[in-house]
Amino acid sequence: MKNSDLRSLSIDELVNKLAIEKEAYSKLTFAHAITPIENPMKIRAARKLIARLETEVRAKQLVK
Repeated sequence: MKNSDLRSLSIDELVNKLAIEKEAYSKLTFAHAITPIENPMKIRAARKLIARLETEVRAKQLVK
């Protein structure tokens, strides 16, 4: 998801998306701990997406 797509979302949508992505990230890391996943770069990409979402949520909160 691009930053321009994130900017167009509302705070509620961003918070919901953030919760979904955090859950997916925890499942991904758990699965990787048990047996190595096929593409471990997915973990890094998920972490970066979570950071982008948190940054955008914080920016929108400060504007409000």
